[in-house]
Amino acid sequence: MIFHYLNGMVGKDNAEDLTQVVFEKINRSLTDFRGESSLATWIYRIATNVALDHSRCVSVRPKTISLDTIDAKCECYVLSDEKLQNAEHGLMRREMNACIHRLVKRMPEGERVVLILSEFEGMKNREIADILAISLEAVKIRLHRARTRLKKDIEVECNLSRDERNELVCHPK
Repeated sequence: MIFHYLNGMVGKDNAEDLTQVVFEKINRSLTDFRGESSLATWIYRIATNVALDHSRCVSVRPKTISLDTIDAKCECYVLSDEKLQNAEHGLMRREMNACIHRLVKRMPEGERVVLILSEFEGMKNREIADILAISLEAVKIRLHRARTRLKKDIEVECNLSRDERNELVCHPK
């Protein structure tokens, strides 16, 4: 779960190393855990701090991405919750996930972290507030902004339509 979370924050290449860092920190600090929050909240807080420290490092600071440089082959597919029956559906789901992850990675850090914790990690707003050490209201505001930004980015970059299965399909503009 921590690797998956870090993958959304910093990408797969860095997530593997940072997952190790997180668990080293947990191992060193477990005796200092005071129990003021759940163990999961405490671990996610460590993971968040490691990811934020990593992204603030000058040598790995992400470059600004222009809309002109976005992969024009981003074909996005939003699928129903039905189990995928064939390889084509599996490919469509992977393409949609890759497209969404590209859009999420471009978000401002504060919005990205809250969206990942809420939508990808399934955490409640109170847990997110505890992990990020921000107010519940700040979580709600950031989450609303992140969802609005993601919706706008999808609308800007994709033409939405329905396929023969009545599933929403997104083709790049």
